[in-house]
Amino acid sequence: MKRREFLKTIPALSAAALPAAAESEGETHVQDLTLWYTQPAEHWVDGLPLGNGRLGAMVLGGAPLERIFLNEATLWSGSPHNVVAPDGPKTLAEVRRLVLREKNYAAADGAAHKLQGTYTESYQPLGELQITLEGADLGSYRRELNLDTAICTTRHGSGPGTITRAVLVSAPDQVIAVRLEAHGGARLNCRVEFASLLQHSVAADGARLRLQAKAPAHVDPNYLDSPNPILWDDAEGKGMRCEALLDARVEGGKVHGEGETLRIAGATAATLLVAAGTGFRGFDQVPDLSAAAIHAGCTKTLDAAARKGWSMVQAAHAADHQRLFRRVELNLGAGGQGAKLPTDERVRDYAQRPDASLAALYFQFGRYLLIASSRAGGQAANLQGIWSDILRPAWSANYTTNINVEMNYWPAETCNLSECHAPLFDMTAELSRNGARTARELYGMPGWTAHHNTDLWRAANPVGNGTGDTNWANWAMAAPWLCEHLWEHYRFSGDGEFLRQRGWPVMKGAAEFLLAWLVDDGRGRLTTCPSTSPENRFFTAGGKTAAVSAGCTMDLAMIRELFANAISATRVLGTDQEFAAQLEAALQRLQPFQKGTRGQLLEWGEEFQETEPGHRHMSHLYAVYPSGILTWRHSGEWMKAAEQSLELRLQSGGGYTGWSAAWIVCLRARFRDGAKAEEAVAHLLRQSTHRNLLDTHPWGGGSFVFQIDGNFGGPAGIAEMLLQSHDGEIALLPALSPHWRQGRVRGLRARGGVSVDIAWRDGKATRAELHSSRAQEVVVRPPEGQKAGRMRRMESGKAVEVAAKAGADGTVRVRLGAGARLAIDFA
Repeated sequence: MKRREFLKTIPALSAAALPAAAESEGETHVQDLTLWYTQPAEHWVDGLPLGNGRLGAMVLGGAPLERIFLNEATLWSGSPHNVVAPDGPKTLAEVRRLVLREKNYAAADGAAHKLQGTYTESYQPLGELQITLEGADLGSYRRELNLDTAICTTRHGSGPGTITRAVLVSAPDQVIAVRLEAHGGARLNCRVEFASLLQHSVAADGARLRLQAKAPAHVDPNYLDSPNPILWDDAEGKGMRCEALLDARVEGGKVHGEGETLRIAGATAATLLVAAGTGFRGFDQVPDLSAAAIHAGCTKTLDAAARKGWSMVQAAHAADHQRLFRRVELNLGAGGQGAKLPTDERVRDYAQRPDASLAALYFQFGRYLLIASSRAGGQAANLQGIWSDILRPAWSANYTTNINVEMNYWPAETCNLSECHAPLFDMTAELSRNGARTARELYGMPGWTAHHNTDLWRAANPVGNGTGDTNWANWAMAAPWLCEHLWEHYRFSGDGEFLRQRGWPVMKGAAEFLLAWLVDDGRGRLTTCPSTSPENRFFTAGGKTAAVSAGCTMDLAMIRELFANAISATRVLGTDQEFAAQLEAALQRLQPFQKGTRGQLLEWGEEFQETEPGHRHMSHLYAVYPSGILTWRHSGEWMKAAEQSLELRLQSGGGYTGWSAAWIVCLRARFRDGAKAEEAVAHLLRQSTHRNLLDTHPWGGGSFVFQIDGNFGGPAGIAEMLLQSHDGEIALLPALSPHWRQGRVRGLRARGGVSVDIAWRDGKATRAELHSSRAQEVVVRPPEGQKAGRMRRMESGKAVEVAAKAGADGTVRVRLGAGARLAIDFA
């Protein structure tokens, strides 16, 4: 039976599950899904992002000059470069001696520099599409991004001078498409041109325009003061080739080429299609495909899309995007009046005019960005997703593995975008191959490891060239964090074949390395050394600053989690039992967590004084979120200690970056403090969100840069406020904000393959619906202070009353068949 037919059989539930609108205090509020503005973007960072996982476009919406910045996910500087420092095992032994025997942490910092190799390469911009509209004016201007259609539309002018532009990036057709239309008898007269910061050439041929370019052979990170930070080399394999190819089709006019320009004259409408490609052949292969091969690929793609035309390209694009985007609806009740204001005004005024619907829009914008920047078969979303406009982007726009790339994927499973998780799994598998070499040659150990940064080429070495700060460069724990995503995908999907073929080999390799990495702390316990807590430092007993020590809490949490998950995986798969026994034995000896004199969970193996008590990283709270090692149900005292650690961090000014503020939302939700979780959401929107809702990071002097991770961490935290399932039960509204008095959510996902819809009024759940993808018993925890009332299960087309097992703790246990739906009313 179809969903709507089922809803008709349960009248009390049907209103809660309708996707298009939500009622609040007698009114109906349509979902707020549009970002809109009354003026063009002033700068690239003000633009509106579009993407299909591979191609990115940042639309500025100007007139008479429209600028659309172009990106291709595989366009990076350099080539494969997993450089391992010499004498690694000898250096490792020296560092361990200095830490474990001499407690000379400052000297250990100095020695650890010798383990560092080269920096990562940098993500590169492809170019810019420029459209100059003759006679255009900015009267009656409106620029908008519709999250439901994934189309950016600009309209300006009045009467016979009105012009509209629509831009999309299609996944089915792999093109950027621009539709220009003149209204009221007006005509389009415009120039179409390409520009690029790369070494490039542009040529027009008939109705087509071709940009050919070459990326640098190397780009230093933007934070390095280098005399020659960008190196160009015409030699083969020294810098990647790329191309953008544009096709113009006009209606009621003409188009022709003039040198480096296409000219459109007298048209009522025009469709511009852009295909793009690079010479990337694989993470372990030196570029390049030939220019002819790249051009042939672009031509084939462009010819196919041009035969379809705008209408068919647009229809296929919308269907593909909505298949993913429409899985989840979120409405936070009244407050939708804010949607009548331009988005930049809503962001600007949020502190004085809190707007719950803006939080819901922000949540859906994060889901939109994940769809736009991470699709199966493509590259993982980097530090800026897929959008960048400069040759030396902030932190190289690389993959920072000590929080940022993982945070990019926090909403993937809970927010019903599991397919978008796949590029991270591909990246992890590729990284494990280079990481095996790093483990073997740098440390003399089995398995695989990776460090703080990686890139398109999957560099696994510690970066820094011998001078990078050890508080970030020498962090060696990327592998277990990335493996957490593999196991989480299995927990949500139940896909045993994925676990066997893709998850387990990578997880096992990471566990093998960590078994060898663990060392006796001198008291019979196993610990990690060298160990750093990203990216913090402490004062030594002698008053010096240091980063390297032993047994940081984050290390211990990750190892506990990976070993436990690996043991579970061996049981699921019926394999590697002897290896599982080794992991069990290591867990029994693993150094325990520790509390400090202020009742806090310690960050390091001993109670050092922090050099920066308000540090942006919350690394020692990993065990609370994203992990579920610590929970109120099983480890309440440790949760109190962790919560105290967070309070101390915030009292000293922590949470001042976008991604850090987003992490706080997630932590507050796991602590089940809805009021403080919503305060964290408000802080994120007020302090770390730009006018186009993109996440920001401070960059000195009062300026900021775009960094996308907060855009993903924030929505993940909002999802955790409404639904949690990490503790063996499905908890409904565990951290609902007292300001979100009524609302509803549809389509969130719980572990076990359960889709969940919830409606609430006056801060109390009224009804919920669970849809299980497989046969299982589910444990449901009602919201605090509420009890599950009437329950109905759909069987053979009929709603059947269900008698559930009630627990003393208020939970209920219900057995569901594969595909079964369960409706619950609440008292």
